[in-house]
Amino acid sequence: MATLKDIAEKVGVSISTVSRVLNNDDSKIVNAVTKKKILITAEELGYRTRGWSRRPIGDEGAKPAVTKRAGCIISLPQENYSYPYFSLVLKGIEKGLADRGYELSFIHTRDELRDPSVQQQIIQDSRIDGLIIIEGIDPPIYEAIKKHIPVIVGVDVNDPTIPTVSYDRVSASQAAVRHLIEQGHRKIGFIGGLGLSGDIYREKRFRGYRYALLEADIEPEPKWILNAEWQIENSFELMSRLVNEVPREELPTAFFVASDVMAIAAMRAVTEVGLRVPDDIAFFGVDNIDISQYTSPPLSTIHVPKYEIGQTAAYLLSEYLEGRLYFPIRALLPYELKIRRSSTKD
Repeated sequence: MATLKDIAEKVGVSISTVSRVLNNDDSKIVNAVTKKKILITAEELGYRTRGWSRRPIGDEGAKPAVTKRAGCIISLPQENYSYPYFSLVLKGIEKGLADRGYELSFIHTRDELRDPSVQQQIIQDSRIDGLIIIEGIDPPIYEAIKKHIPVIVGVDVNDPTIPTVSYDRVSASQAAVRHLIEQGHRKIGFIGGLGLSGDIYREKRFRGYRYALLEADIEPEPKWILNAEWQIENSFELMSRLVNEVPREELPTAFFVASDVMAIAAMRAVTEVGLRVPDDIAFFGVDNIDISQYTSPPLSTIHVPKYEIGQTAAYLLSEYLEGRLYFPIRALLPYELKIRRSSTKD
């Protein structure tokens, strides 16, 4: 069966735009031409939505009928969820649900969720059996949704009352920084962004970075901690500023970067001023996106089982909905260090 992603790719729009059109969600305007293209493409690809199951009129206490529909909320701006990490997690979710006879009926982003009409659509109008949340949402909105959605599964969500799936970000980051230390580095910087807490010092990849330094009796240097806000452009600009303004003998000799795309941007900034990777500054990223093995030099990174995380989230959702699991479990999938030339000297 065709998926929302298939339609989005063929029309050239975002998955959430397709979701809004197919679910008659008017919280954001979609122009008539685009809407028509989406509807025609959905029909051409054989996409079918299930009708909503409603409670009998006047019977507010009746148990809602099973709809075999699920929704997804992703905790980042819409322009970012096409990033390789999130797109593969979403692909795994959609395929995992389809394999079990469920339909992914909508995807909403963090920013969209702050619109009261979108919250209304999710809580009262969507008629979904369950919801998958990727990386958490604002606490008041989350608590409101939990009261109305029968089952919620989290992808890297910090809530012991719901089933969750992830990989151990702290342990993985700690292992990557240990590798840099083993290569002889003691001046190690960090590039990342704020977590849901709004504090970079509480973000899991930063915590792993910090733990590895402290266990080697290295005190993190605040001026080498760069908050790029998860943006490729910010990573490039912050690194450019650092290598142009700081004397070379005072620069870090290595950076742990919380995503491959930010690492690649930072590497570009380093090489543009004539510095060499890894001889002058080594790099270690996170995600193992496809392009990481083809950068110059190839980027050392943490392999994250992105697609499998999505599939596992879909599996947990269906298992809970169908009564085969009763207690919230925490599934941690294995990570793997991919050691390449960006972090190893000849």
